[in-house]
Amino acid sequence: MSGTSDALESVPGLHRINHYQEGVVTRKQLRGLGVSWDHVSAQLAARRWTLATRDVVLLHNGPVTEPARRWIAVLSAQGTVAIGSWSALSMRGLTGWTRPGIHIVVARGARPPRVPAVVVHESRRPAPEDIRPFLGLPVHTAPRAAVDAAAWQRHPRTAVGLLAATVQQGLATTDELFEQLDRVGAVRFRSVMRTSLVDIAGGSQSLAEIDFIRFCRERDLPAPERQARRKDSQGRQRYLDIEWRLRDGRRLVVEVDGIGHSDPDRWYEDLLRTAELDASRRDIVVRVPAGAVRLEPDRVYDILRHHLGSAAQETSA
Repeated sequence: MSGTSDALESVPGLHRINHYQEGVVTRKQLRGLGVSWDHVSAQLAARRWTLATRDVVLLHNGPVTEPARRWIAVLSAQGTVAIGSWSALSMRGLTGWTRPGIHIVVARGARPPRVPAVVVHESRRPAPEDIRPFLGLPVHTAPRAAVDAAAWQRHPRTAVGLLAATVQQGLATTDELFEQLDRVGAVRFRSVMRTSLVDIAGGSQSLAEIDFIRFCRERDLPAPERQARRKDSQGRQRYLDIEWRLRDGRRLVVEVDGIGHSDPDRWYEDLLRTAELDASRRDIVVRVPAGAVRLEPDRVYDILRHHLGSAAQETSA
């Protein structure tokens, strides 16, 4: 680490803190190790160390890494603090939902110093039970982080999409999210989140599928099977978005294509998968753009009724 002084070796315990906290240390920790502020001031004046905030020091003069920024954010706050919402979900492995900055959650009324690239959220529920150590840092659990982030979305559809992604990527179960919603009380989009969790628990794996299931319900179409498991012509296990069993023994398979399906590799694989399913039995396979359910609902309805025919009273259960 560039600019690190010999103090790291000469002060017992300082080297360990430097390594554990990514080169970030508080004044209080330095005092506890017997390092006077005069010594700190000398290191700062010599530009060996860097002052991150009034009470937080970087034990080097090099670039500030993302892990170090997390420590600065946490150590700059007073009282109960946790890395939360999008930042917590990202640390725990969620992909596709990155937001700028490091998001921390503090108790309402707490006023941590302003730190570049740190976004502070005040909460009336500090809830220490929702905090789990992660890489040594206090980080909200995935269910708490997901509910907070969903409630802080600008639109209910993206709130639902975030919950679906959290479940699909294995960070939390629908039961855990239901429990967190029950504990959180009145938050933005709570009602639509609860309704959508029912759809997610039923098998919908994306926002596009949730929209499609809601569309079927509103248009009085039979309830389809979701994420149905099928074997293709090569004997491999496949998962289908939407499926109806027809009266004549065939199945109507609907693949709801979100924006991710426009990726060339995804498009290539989807087309081959459809061909393999077609070869395995006399299925009717329909590809529907996710946006069409919202933009041209009547057209989508006519397509489905055409293929369902007299099976409109059938269900796949």
